[in-house]
Amino acid sequence: MTQTMCGWQLVGHGGPEMLQWREDLAIPSPEPDEVLIEVAASSVNNTDINTRIGWYSESVRGATDGVTQTSTEDAAWSGSALSLPRIQGADICGRIVEVGADVPPARVGERVLVRTMQNRDGAVWTMGSECDGGFAEYCCARSFDALRIESDWSDLELGVLPCAYSTAEGMLQRASVRAERVLITGASGGVGSAAVQLAKMRGAEVTAVTSQAKADAVRALGADHIIGRDEAPARGGFDVIVDLVAGPAFVPLLDGLADGGRYVVSGAIAGPIVELDVRKLYLRDLTFFGSTQQPDRIMPDLISYVEAGKLSPGVALSFPLKELPAAQAAFASKAHVGKIAIAVKDAAGATSG
Repeated sequence: MTQTMCGWQLVGHGGPEMLQWREDLAIPSPEPDEVLIEVAASSVNNTDINTRIGWYSESVRGATDGVTQTSTEDAAWSGSALSLPRIQGADICGRIVEVGADVPPARVGERVLVRTMQNRDGAVWTMGSECDGGFAEYCCARSFDALRIESDWSDLELGVLPCAYSTAEGMLQRASVRAERVLITGASGGVGSAAVQLAKMRGAEVTAVTSQAKADAVRALGADHIIGRDEAPARGGFDVIVDLVAGPAFVPLLDGLADGGRYVVSGAIAGPIVELDVRKLYLRDLTFFGSTQQPDRIMPDLISYVEAGKLSPGVALSFPLKELPAAQAAFASKAHVGKIAIAVKDAAGATSG
């Protein structure tokens, strides 16, 4: 194996010009408890773009715009400065090609998915943020976080799972979603479309918020009902609201909750600053859940659903690794339903792009 690899480095906060294509990156060496993974596929996620533009900074008050530049001191998930340069890429599907000293050699050759959200000494680490991720040919991960999968899904299909699907599953588990009335915002996106499938799998009556142009595709994922993005939900019509949007829709969303209802959120692409009448919260016995940190069981649960045939692949488009900026531009256009996959290796094993 050569000593260098191709990939993208984030060198600063801002637009796509902050991504630099490199063909001389050093292939990392696994620590004693780590494995080296030859990356086959990744995907485009809001978190990679939002980290690049510095949207997580508390100084940002508006919706995701794809170009924000702000304070670098609190621009990452952790609320602290991002270590640059950084190889982003929250999603990783690939095969183990080398193991650290404390990892059984028998793991070499395993096909794996890597946890996007990792628990490290009480802190949350995100692939592609606190450590290098999947936008390069090779990546290291703790052996514990590299989970074996046996599936006939393609690498591209598996590569869209870790970030979006684990976020959706984490939200549904945190809010204890079962066979009840569930409203899902942003239902055509990666997390939203995953949440539709996962809620329906639990027997929920799913209402999805999306455009009419995408309604049929979202229904095909399992949505029972569709409402438009500018349409207020029925007052008191839902037991659980799964929100990925926030922004101006927040107030009518709360009106859509039945008394004793639960609201779970893991995104704010329409704007993070909202107006809350606290009287609604306590007089109607509502429960709010923020959802970022994930119990270690989330990814094994997802893998079990895939292996049992309970989920369908969610790839809308795919791009080779070298065309990552174009893939992120396509993502920003929001013209698709599901996920945009990144092919890091082509079928012949050559570097994508």
